Amino acid sequence: MAMTEERKRELLLSLIPELCAERDMRMEIDAVSSVDELFSTFRALVNTRPAIPASEAFLSGQDELLQGMIAEKGIVEVGDIAPSAVDPRLCLWRGDITALAADAIVNAANSQMLGCWRPGHHCIDNAIHTFAGVQLRMECAKVMDAQGHEEPTGSAKITKAYNLPSRHVIHTVGPIASGHPTALHRAQLASCYRSCLELADRSRLSSIALCCIGTGVFGFPQEEAAEIAVRAVREWLDATRSQITVVFDVFSDKDLEIYSSLLDIPSS
Repeated sequence: MAMTEERKRELLLSLIPELCAERDMRMEIDAVSSVDELFSTFRALVNTRPAIPASEAFLSGQDELLQGMIAEKGIVEVGDIAPSAVDPRLCLWRGDITALAADAIVNAANSQMLGCWRPGHHCIDNAIHTFAGVQLRMECAKVMDAQGHEEPTGSAKITKAYNLPSRHVIHTVGPIASGHPTALHRAQLASCYRSCLELADRSRLSSIALCCIGTGVFGFPQEEAAEIAVRAVREWLDATRSQITVVFDVFSDKDLEIYSSLLDIPSS
């Protein structure tokens, strides 16, 4: 049964005050605020929430809210995505990666590996951490504390996915090309894809959804990034003979056009 707007409102009106109380904040919540407005406030608060323990009551309410909202988006199974006719190991899907039920989805992270801290920012790192729940930042913090240093560019870490329909999130740090990639940036970007695939293989996963690493705020040109991605994935699959299903997940019209051409998959 779909979550009602009234239930969303009820959950948000209980979660927001707890998030404020954690930081000794006082916030006036307008009783007539829409559910969208309340969720924007909730999202801003969790985006800026430190990696500290949360109460069982908070986690229960948060998990119900996020799972209900993700279900509303429409969860997509990897098996329902048509493979490339010329290379059936590869698939192309355009949509919200937080609604994709792959064994792992890839997050384009920063070197701190703690998620995006900008309230409501429209990046994949923010979306994944928002809809996975606060547990994801807590796990990432433990991983990074144990490592003792920031994550190098081109490498990756794997975590649980919590409220997402995927089983795991693989976080990788792309190069900051700022529109002008060097030979080092190209090598680092290829390494991101190999590192994600190697982690998935070691974890015995059967499917992985790859995002467009490095093409957002990190500024790697989209067409060249896609060419590197497809080449790196194909070379790794050829070398390892892995049977993993690889989904290239895109969001923009331009990325859809680029990957459709590279994979020989119709964009419509």
